[in-house]
Amino acid sequence: MIFTVSIEENGLSLHGKRREMSAKKASASGSTRGSRDRPVSSSSHAQLIDDLQFQPVGDARAFEDIARQIRSELAEGRLKVGSRLPSERAMAIQLGVSRHVLREALRSLENAGLIRMRKGATGGAFVAAGGGTSIAAGMLDLFHIGAISPEQLTDARIWIGGIVVREACKRATPVDIAELESNIDALEAAITIGTHPQRVEINFQFHRTLARIAGNPILAIMTEAMLNIVRDFIRSLGEYDSRFILSSRRLFMRRFIAGDAEGAAQELDESINRLYRTYLKNARALGLSDRFKVVRGKVNRE
Repeated sequence: MIFTVSIEENGLSLHGKRREMSAKKASASGSTRGSRDRPVSSSSHAQLIDDLQFQPVGDARAFEDIARQIRSELAEGRLKVGSRLPSERAMAIQLGVSRHVLREALRSLENAGLIRMRKGATGGAFVAAGGGTSIAAGMLDLFHIGAISPEQLTDARIWIGGIVVREACKRATPVDIAELESNIDALEAAITIGTHPQRVEINFQFHRTLARIAGNPILAIMTEAMLNIVRDFIRSLGEYDSRFILSSRRLFMRRFIAGDAEGAAQELDESINRLYRTYLKNARALGLSDRFKVVRGKVNRE
């Protein structure tokens, strides 16, 4: 069953056109698919997106083929952010698979951050705006298996952070500067009456704000992915003295506001390095120094 799709004034509608399958294909399909895996009925009036080019898939790892086709629709621009995919019933018919196989494909795309699932009468599968969730998860997995060491993470934070600061310094508006200064005020209050997790999150938000000001989504995604690893790592270290960050932030802002991008980037570099040494000191005290080993040797940043 092949479907074409059209847009009507009051919404999206489905039009079906039957194409006879060859006897050979029908026989092969019937011999490899049990009653549980047969396509659902074609009596569907679900709303669909215009001109989607889905094709029937084979049985071997069919969910991967389905995911590939949906990615192709995204690449060709027929699916856009916010678009609602056809109903499970309609897609299962068009793709020639069971709902179980289709759901497996949709779950893989949801885990990759490409779609989001909503429940209820107005629910379904929608193309997500994205945000680098899958990149962050992948980098965290690499950290867990030892492919990324804390030292390598620190180097990457300094390198990417330097780019972020230089770009943000060019683009920052008075509103952006006020937001950064408000973050520093919040950090000062958290040092006095807040908790350690609160101070950590306020510190992270400062980096996120800089990445947003820099105006490049790739920098924002990489910044968030690296902060995600740092958060995971420092949970094992317990509380540590990070009060020096407050004075570092004040110095950073004086340079940043003055347009001294190099000076601001240098201050951020020194702050991240000092935090790294603090992490290493706490890790040694807790007997976790092995977590600072890298693939080709041991950390020498002491």
